[in-house]
Amino acid sequence: MKMGINGTGLVQRASIEAISNHAQRASTDGFSSYWLAEHPTGGLDALTVLTVVGLTVPELELGTAIIPSFPRHPMVLAGQVHTVRNAIGNRLTLGIGLSHAPMMAQLGISFDRPIRHLKEYLSVLVPLLNEGRVSFTGETIACEAETFFHPEKPCPIVVAALGPQALKVAGRMTDGTTLAWVGPRTIREHILPRLTEAAVDAGRPSPRIIATLPVCVTDDEDGVRARISNTLGMYAQLPSYQAMFEREGVTEPGELALVGSASRVGELLEELADVGVTDFAASEFTTNEEEREQTRWMLKDWNHSHPEA
Repeated sequence: MKMGINGTGLVQRASIEAISNHAQRASTDGFSSYWLAEHPTGGLDALTVLTVVGLTVPELELGTAIIPSFPRHPMVLAGQVHTVRNAIGNRLTLGIGLSHAPMMAQLGISFDRPIRHLKEYLSVLVPLLNEGRVSFTGETIACEAETFFHPEKPCPIVVAALGPQALKVAGRMTDGTTLAWVGPRTIREHILPRLTEAAVDAGRPSPRIIATLPVCVTDDEDGVRARISNTLGMYAQLPSYQAMFEREGVTEPGELALVGSASRVGELLEELADVGVTDFAASEFTTNEEEREQTRWMLKDWNHSHPEA
């Protein structure tokens, strides 16, 4: 299991400098990737930020986790991705997702038939990114275009997929999935088998499963878990995440976090690797400087002690 860092906790600061510094440290500390989300109504463009990061931080895989699909036509997103890759090289992984009906409602965008939307979106996006051209007419999306770019290598695409239908689409049409708030039992019993079956049926390679969860090395496990649940409790109210919580047998975000002593967090990382997670993007959730340093040290140590990743 490869180890990366998820910088989404910095998004609300809307500081490219802070995110760039965070990514630079991730690279210096030996992590393989750096991931950034884009909030639908936050106004911070993830691809622009990652372009700046990529121009100053070499080699590190950079990825979006995720960009909501409904607000952007796939031609617009493909143009952004081609431009980013032209600037920083072929090390961008594009993570997209449907987001959630309440968030789209804030934008006045319908969330009607999301799986149809996802299929049609990818039917335009994938050929534009991989071949530079597309001719497609669907029920809700159409595109007849040829870009100015001539891709030398396909751009890896992963989809935030939780339900059976979305997992089928992700496995059949993309390189895998990127997950938030999904625990090991759910990955083993639900995500991995459905995603893998779809990929095999489509003749695709084994899919990536990129997981993100809060991580904290601390002596106050109960307190940190409670703080995570209080701070991030809104996620437990979203229907798609609620379904994953029920599968896992938990009710609050704090229950899914990797929290405790360094040895305990290491055991939880091993469990994720054992159930099929190919990449873990740690979201460091710490409450003081001691926890920050202990958590980063533990993640670095785990990463360095697993060279097979």
